[in-house]
Amino acid sequence: MIKRLGDVCEILNGYAFKSENYVNDGIRIIRIANVQKGYIEDSSPVYYPSDGNEVKKYSLLDGDLLMSLTGNVGRVALLSAEFLPAALNQRVACLRIKDPNNVDKAFLFHRLNSNRFESECIVSSKGVAQKNMSTEWLKEYKFLLPPIDEQKTIVKTLDKVTSVVNTRKQQLVRLDELIKSRFIEMFGDTESNPYGWSQATIGSSCTLKSGTSLPAEKENEGGTIPYIKVGDMNYPGNEHYITTSSHFVSIETAGAGIFPAGTVIFPKRGGAIGTNKKRLTSLPICADLNVMGVTAGDQLTPQYLMAYFSMVNLGMLDNGSSVPQINNKDIAPLVISIPPLPLQNQFAAFVVQVDESRTVVQRSLDKAQLLFDSLMQKYFG
Repeated sequence: MIKRLGDVCEILNGYAFKSENYVNDGIRIIRIANVQKGYIEDSSPVYYPSDGNEVKKYSLLDGDLLMSLTGNVGRVALLSAEFLPAALNQRVACLRIKDPNNVDKAFLFHRLNSNRFESECIVSSKGVAQKNMSTEWLKEYKFLLPPIDEQKTIVKTLDKVTSVVNTRKQQLVRLDELIKSRFIEMFGDTESNPYGWSQATIGSSCTLKSGTSLPAEKENEGGTIPYIKVGDMNYPGNEHYITTSSHFVSIETAGAGIFPAGTVIFPKRGGAIGTNKKRLTSLPICADLNVMGVTAGDQLTPQYLMAYFSMVNLGMLDNGSSVPQINNKDIAPLVISIPPLPLQNQFAAFVVQVDESRTVVQRSLDKAQLLFDSLMQKYFG
């Protein structure tokens, strides 16, 4: 049966809670940054006084579906009890199912979390620099709603595969944590420097360089040098090391803009800084203007440098302008300990061993994700 979202859900807008009124303990405010594709990101929660009328009016419930209305529109997350009590901030929509006997919340979550729906949200949005989506469009959105028993069968199948995907992702996280733990065990943290290593600034011990802008016709001319944009850091195969790209250029086009293998790269401009992602290049690359690279000097190994940067919060380094940006002057003063190279090489060998395990887990994750994507295509188009 074809249904409108407005028929099956109460669709609510959030409130502009003022940041100057945030408190250390109170009602959690769910902001647009918390609503990621498929999950709630809550690493930096904010709270509001619990006695405010706004909090009561915009309170959320277990099982509410939340959707981003600005920027990366159409991201959908299912709110669970662990985040409650909570209230809804502006530019986030809440979809609250009217009749749970006819609409399974997990089914609707999967349906709205499909790539198809996200694409339709983007097309429906207004704005160029920043997309904005209307809840009125959401109310009129039509979709196929099968009988409740069929919904539950679909959910059961998808949840089985999702469980495998999540397990593999958790294994990857634990492997990353293992490397960080080994780093601290061998070298201590740079701030306290418990082993008394000599120290230097990143600017004095490494080479810092930003990417370069290429003419549009040159960005994918073909060649042997991957041309990396921020989005390519999430390209399949680039989860930890840059191994490939969606764009390739010639050596001549890359020119002096080449980053050598063993360079730590990360976003340097815009909201992507907040993702805090870093990658280590496993081959020479060229990068666009929104990417910065740090290449280890003679006293540091690439694996040691990468482990160091994995613990640097990029969001704390931007210059605070209206458009977040990181420049050499923000990175160069960072202090890094310089342990003996044999010890760094020992750590690098440990990283290689962990990477072998990570490769096995990543392949299993890719296989499970491919199955999940095919099932989503089968059920939702």
